[in-house]
Amino acid sequence: MTSITLKSVEKWFGAAQVIKGVDLEIQEGEFVIFVGPSGCGKSTLLRMIAGLEETSRGQILIGDRDATAEPPNKRGLAMVFQSYALYPHMSVRDNVGFPLKSAGLSKADIAAKVDEAARVLKLDAYLDRRPKDLSGGQRQRVAIGRSIVRDPTAFLFDEPLSNLDAALRVEMRYEIAKLHQTLKSTMIYVTHDQVEAMTLADRIVVLEFGKIAQVGKPRELYENPANLFVAQFIGSPRMNVAPAHSAAKLSLPQTATSFGIRPEHITLVEAGTGTIDGTVDVLEYLGADTFVILSCGAAGQMTVRVNGNSTLQPGDVVGLLFSEPDIHAFDADGLSC
Repeated sequence: MTSITLKSVEKWFGAAQVIKGVDLEIQEGEFVIFVGPSGCGKSTLLRMIAGLEETSRGQILIGDRDATAEPPNKRGLAMVFQSYALYPHMSVRDNVGFPLKSAGLSKADIAAKVDEAARVLKLDAYLDRRPKDLSGGQRQRVAIGRSIVRDPTAFLFDEPLSNLDAALRVEMRYEIAKLHQTLKSTMIYVTHDQVEAMTLADRIVVLEFGKIAQVGKPRELYENPANLFVAQFIGSPRMNVAPAHSAAKLSLPQTATSFGIRPEHITLVEAGTGTIDGTVDVLEYLGADTFVILSCGAAGQMTVRVNGNSTLQPGDVVGLLFSEPDIHAFDADGLSC
């Protein structure tokens, strides 16, 4: 495993700049996730690290080595794509061992490495099957196994779970988390799914329009977002945001033009006794929790997380009591204040 450092890296496609001077240090053995909306540059940045996209300006260091101009096969990295890209006519054993066969290793060495990868990924029982006989999650594990046998200095994952259904995504999140604990390798993972980011990452890099909006541990980004973009991107359901003038009872900084509060930091009380009042529009029952969506006048729409046993009905008028220590204030530029 190794560290990876980006120094003022930029990517231009003609006159369009898609990566705008990114500086980032990824430590040995760290699991870092790039997250952000479509078009923010996260996959482009990953491909630059892999060498699949040329770096227009800046430096990419792998360990202490300047790898900016190195081709992909010289960087010692393994990439796992959204597409499994398995050979359909080959067994799982042959798919996993293919990179080693291409590199000219002996049959004994290939067998040993394939068996070890299969043990780590729990693929022992499937080594003689063809890809068509596997589930989507098993195929993704085979693709990961093909990377493991190369003993890379770091793993790069480009939205590896996006082709899987909801249940398999949960299963594979667990598998990837356990894989990182077992291998202790440096991993960089790209996703648009902030739930994946929150549950897997040591640190999250939130990208916005080719720039880093914030870097931090999942809890840090959730509890202390640096700006309005991060505040609304991290968290599900997203943070409620309203104009500062819509809640006269709040004590906000003078520079605040808006404030935010998460659904779990609002308590529903009798109308007239809370911070603001609202009318119940929609109830989203999820078992243990219910999300109550309310119309709150000048404050707009608000979502509140309540117990799943709630007896509220659409049309009910209630008060929303905000937990003031959990309120986030933002200035006219969208920065936390």
